[in-house]
Amino acid sequence: MTELWVERTGTRRYTGHSSRGAQVLVGSEDVEGVFTPGELMKIALAACSGMSSDQPLARRLGDDYRAVVRVSGDADRDEEIYPLLSETLEVDLSGLSEDDAERLFVVVNRAIDLVCTVGRTLKAGTTVKFEIASETGHAGP
Repeated sequence: MTELWVERTGTRRYTGHSSRGAQVLVGSEDVEGVFTPGELMKIALAACSGMSSDQPLARRLGDDYRAVVRVSGDADRDEEIYPLLSETLEVDLSGLSEDDAERLFVVVNRAIDLVCTVGRTLKAGTTVKFEIASETGHAGP
């Protein structure tokens, strides 16, 4: 299983790591060259939707189809949540008939609803467990 962690590299600035060697810079909105945690959540959603729709789109449009998934949603700072996240899949369907495009729309939506773990988790909600451990390995109070 892939291990994930973040390390503090400065004030409100972290580097996210994966045991597979990937890194991502994370920080607050006023720090240049980083993603905010909320932006990463939105990117994860868009990437999950794109990856979930990859096979049905490739079957109908060819392996080299171009797609962009845009995602947006403003935070409600009073509640500190994102009440609405909106995604738009941009893909060239001009080679398909109107009926074929409509069928593809249904298949893509179904695929995303069935296998996009990020989207499914956001829609269902999840339990988050948080604990503090000292560097000596003893859990905090």
